[in-house]
Amino acid sequence: MWRSYAEDEDILREIVKDYLLNEGFGVLEAADGKEALTIFEKHEVHLMILDIMLPELDGWSICRRVRKTSNVPIIMLTARADEDDTLLGFELGADDYVTKPYSPPILLARVKRLIESRYSSAGKVSTEDILSSNGIHVHIPSRTVTVDGEIINLTYTEFEILTYLMQNQGIILTREQLIIKIWGYEFAGDDRTVNSHIRNLRHKLGHKATCIVTVVRSGYKFEGNL
Repeated sequence: MWRSYAEDEDILREIVKDYLLNEGFGVLEAADGKEALTIFEKHEVHLMILDIMLPELDGWSICRRVRKTSNVPIIMLTARADEDDTLLGFELGADDYVTKPYSPPILLARVKRLIESRYSSAGKVSTEDILSSNGIHVHIPSRTVTVDGEIINLTYTEFEILTYLMQNQGIILTREQLIIKIWGYEFAGDDRTVNSHIRNLRHKLGHKATCIVTVVRSGYKFEGNL
């Protein structure tokens, strides 16, 4: 599997590349945004790591363009700790967000989590791998979602949230539970992160968006009989 890694600081890019290569991952690297977008268009990329502050074309612009055609997992890197920057990345479809300075082993763990969840279940099917309610059908091994028979394209994180909600249909899940389940205990985001992804997910579900119910001061739940 190829990972595309765009970082304008040569030393940091080499360090992260070495960590990925040592774990057996293939790496395609870019020093600026235009080069990163060209790599994505010419190769089958299975995950992208994007620095936001790239020359030529910033990480946000790349994420926006990639999301027009692909749901490949995307991790954003930034030296900026502004929470609004994080939310913008999620609004554009990023799956995870790591703030510099960061530990390469931590970044590697995030990569493994996304890759293993995204690809390891391929070809393994059981009755528990198929969720269906109120016209929404989820096939977990292929990560395919249909609404009334029409395929909708979800990002890695949107898919994980929808699956988790449907697996716990009728049960209120707090925002903290969602953060721990989707991003892990070490995630530094706040409630607005979850709200942003839920908003994007509802938009893609269209007229089925009402299946995801907001429970004031509690969290969210999936109701399939609305």
